[in-house]
This record gives sequence, C-alpha cells and structure tokens, in this order.
Amino acid sequence: MIEPQKSAKIDPFLTLDKDRQTFVVLSVSEHLTNKELAVQVNRKREATMSEWKKSDWYKKARDAYIKLSIKGKYKVEALQTLLDLLDAKSEMVRLQAATTLLKMAGVLSDNDTPELTRAKIRKANAEADIAERKAEQLTNNVADDLTINIVRNDRSVKDGKADND
Repeated sequence: MIEPQKSAKIDPFLTLDKDRQTFVVLSVSEHLTNKELAVQVNRKREATMSEWKKSDWYKKARDAYIKLSIKGKYKVEALQTLLDLLDAKSEMVRLQAATTLLKMAGVLSDNDTPELTRAKIRKANAEADIAERKAEQLTNNVADDLTINIVRNDRSVKDGKADND
C-alpha cells in the first residue's frame, strides 16, 4: 500500500480533502450548477465553485481523477470491446484490435507493427547466418575471400535468381 505522503506526490487528486475530492468527482461526472455543487461540498458561496474550477489544483486533480476513472471503470469495457473487434468483418479492424491487444500485453511496442516485427526477425536470422558462416570460416581456416550467399525464405529461387513476383 502507498503511504499517504508518497501517494500525495504521485496523485494530485489524492492530496485533496474530502470536500474538494467530492467537488472534482461531481464536476466531472454530474451536470450540476455551481449552486448545487456548493451545497454538496459544504460551501456557502457558489462563487467559490467558479474560483475552484479556475485553480491549478483543480485542473491537475481533475485530470488525475479522469485517469483513475478510465483505469477503473472503463478499462474492462475497453478490453471487452477490443476482444469483440477480433471477430469484426473488416480485416483491418481485426488487425488493429489484435495489434492493440499485443501492445497492451507488452508483446509489441508502440512503434511495432506485425510487418516490422517480421522484418526484424528476418534481419536477426540473416545476421545469425552470417555470423555462423564466419565462425565456420575461422574454424576451418578458409581463405578470407569466402562469399556468403543468403537466400530469403519468403522468396522462391529459380536458376540462382530470386523470383520477386
């Protein structure tokens, strides 16, 4: 559990007293007038609500509360929507849903795409093949002018030429 002083540094919403937390929650989730808000947070002047809405602490606490709400309330619903989209008719929608789920699981970074990942794998395999051939060359004491031919697995080779069609 986070100690109160440490959580206060982490989350501006948690630094607030109960009335101000209530104010933030109600101002975000309910459509109340300043007069109604004032009653809910035990203030006599509705002008105080306008002042609070303009303050820096309110803006920071509101943003922190919204993030907490999304993580708490909507995270499960958003995940279920992504899972449902895996069965969508559109191949692009299915791909985007799958990519998003893999990013959430930490399998892909934000810059990764399935195509980029496949290209990285091909590159790593090619580099491993080159290193293996160099090791064989050194082990067998073969001349330095050894030529290494690498054929990509995703192309067919006919008569020594790659078929790029």
